[in-house]
Amino acid sequence: MKYGYYPGCSLHSTGREYDLSTRAVLGRLGLEVEELKGWNCCGATSAHSTSDFLALALPMRNLALAEAQGRDLLAPCAACYSGLRQAAAALEAGEGRALVAEEEQRRITGRPFTGRVRARHPLEVLSVPDAVAGLKRAVRRPLKGLKVAAYYGCLLVRPPRAAAFEDPEQPRSMERLLSAAGAEPVEWSYRTDCCGAGLAFSRPALVGELCSRLRVEARRAGAEALSTACPLCQTNLESRGAEGRLPVFYFTELLGLALDLGGRGSWFRRHLVSPRPLLSRLGLG
Repeated sequence: MKYGYYPGCSLHSTGREYDLSTRAVLGRLGLEVEELKGWNCCGATSAHSTSDFLALALPMRNLALAEAQGRDLLAPCAACYSGLRQAAAALEAGEGRALVAEEEQRRITGRPFTGRVRARHPLEVLSVPDAVAGLKRAVRRPLKGLKVAAYYGCLLVRPPRAAAFEDPEQPRSMERLLSAAGAEPVEWSYRTDCCGAGLAFSRPALVGELCSRLRVEARRAGAEALSTACPLCQTNLESRGAEGRLPVFYFTELLGLALDLGGRGSWFRRHLVSPRPLLSRLGLG
């Protein structure tokens, strides 16, 4: 099956390892993607904190491009995925602000968005039963002994109308994939807590406190690493706060490791907390 692919700004810059590992894993598992031509920034924190119009119109332009190509749009970044889904949900509900935003973006671009295509997350398409079974068959280096805490953050599964593929309080798709790859997901109660997100510069002390608590609680649950699907969460958890430092993987990096994909060395070199000592100790380096 072929999808449109929306990397967003982070996956072309600070989250490059997420982009590379996602494309590699999808390709190995038979899911073809084509980057959306002419995509624009979704607006992320800047838009939704300053302009209701831009928070809707910017994602809608990307959805209109995907609709013109006739393909659902894969968006690996949690913030991008949330923005795309919320814009589509607001339009589907007939909210006035969404109707205004769609009309304006249609006037400017000449492309309508009518809701015929959906934004999807790689966790959604990879965690269905057939895909999980395919992943299990494709594993070449099981992640045996790797105890990892699956961290979804606050944007990927909420609000519920946007993240319809997951339970907003007890998501499990990442755990299913990590288990299929041979890892041991731990049980913990902080998988959807906020890391502080875009407050890292305006309120660094708060973000440091939140990230330290998440790492401490992950260790308390027995984890030696965290797995996430958000570039901002990954950066915050590796760099903010003083306590409990541990490696923070993108979930696709771990799947790529289990699939024995080439290029994983370049992914791990980009991490602020090197995962190599942990992987070497487990015989996975």
